[in-house]
Parts: sequence; structure tokens; C-alpha cells
Amino acid sequence: MDKIANLPNLRAAQLDMPAMHKLEPAGGMDHPPRFLLLYGSLRERSFSRLLIEEAARILEHFGGEVKIFDPTELPMAGSVPEDHPKVVELRELCLWSEGHVWCSPERHGAVTAVMKNQIDWIPLEQGALRPSQGRTLAVMQVCGGSQSFNVVNTLRLLGRWMRMFTIPNQSSVPMAYKEFDDDGRMRPSAYYDRVVDVMEELFKITLLMRGRTGYLTDRYSERSERAMKAIDRQIEKI
Repeated sequence: MDKIANLPNLRAAQLDMPAMHKLEPAGGMDHPPRFLLLYGSLRERSFSRLLIEEAARILEHFGGEVKIFDPTELPMAGSVPEDHPKVVELRELCLWSEGHVWCSPERHGAVTAVMKNQIDWIPLEQGALRPSQGRTLAVMQVCGGSQSFNVVNTLRLLGRWMRMFTIPNQSSVPMAYKEFDDDGRMRPSAYYDRVVDVMEELFKITLLMRGRTGYLTDRYSERSERAMKAIDRQIEKI
């Protein structure tokens, strides 16, 4: 009987009963954790890129494999076919990744067009795959003036829309031009320490998620929809 007492609207056959043993990680996790890093500026001395490079060094020190996407020459979303080389590169990196770091400057109180354009090119679905679903995400921003959290708040919203698991910690670096030396390295400060905190937390959460995202992102509504479509196909054959 496909009914549950007191929950008559539920389809029992599609309802999962959460349990600890179901959170056992799947196999094939012998490679280093994979991180894709995106930044939101095309300037020669881009502070969002410099901050991303600092984050990459920390993640690599922890044992991660890191790739930084260069947004130069990425066309505006929708202006070229999806087989454009830069679009293909970005989407392949998303499928390869297990965690992301996004960092954008703040412009007019929001993320830059460069940052948003990269996210807009990442589809919620790509055939049978979902390039962003289940990935962990850390968000950061650089500010030209006083500290703000507009960008990280927007990036959190975007990450949630992309079905990503955004970690609680974040980094916002005010007056970023003061925080990097002539070689592009971040100076010691409380802001640098926060970046280490964020990368440490991202790495830990990514390790916890590895091999479990398939189960954690399996949804009752989608199972029910698939079941109804299967019934419809059977009816069509009659």
C-alpha cells in the first residue's frame, strides 16, 4: 500500500528514510580533492585574482588539486554557441571539480559583470549531468574602500540557486590595494588569517561531502516525478 498514516500525500515508494549507513562514501575517491577557483576582474593587477591565487596556494598545501579559470575572452552569456572553446573549458572544469572558490570585486554594490558572466555560463543541467549540484563553495570579495559584504551575500544567493553547498565562513578584504605587496603576495594580517580559515573550512567540508553528494542531493520530488513519468510510459505502451 502506497500510503502512510497521517501523511496521505506522500508516496511511500519514493520516500527515503535517512540513516547513517546511507552516508557511507562511495568508492573512487583516491584522487586529491578537486577545486575550481573563479575570480571577477580582467585588470592586469586584479586583486580578486591575487586573492584567488593565495587561496590556491593554501588549498594545494592541504593536498588539493586546484585549477584557476581565466575569464579573459569568455564571451557574454548567450552571445555565442555553447561549443565556444572558453565555454567548453569552463563547463568541463565544473564537471571535474568537487569544490569551488568564487571571489569578486564589489562594483556598484554588487558582483562584477565578469564574475556573473562566468556563473551564467554554468548550466543547472548539462545533458544528464548537473555541473554545479553538490559542489562545495567558498565565497570571498575584495573592496576598494571600507569593508562590505554585498558581494559575498550575492555569491551565496547564486551558489544556493546553483544547488551548491556554501560553507558558513567567508572572506571580505577592505582596501585590498593595501593588502598585497609588489610581488602580488598577500601581506600578513587578520584578513590573511581569515582567508586561511575559509580555505581550511572548505577543505574539511569537501572531504566530508566526497562520495556522498549523490545521496545528499537525491530529492523526493524528483524521484516522484521520475516514477510518474515511468508510469506514463507504461500506459503509452498499452
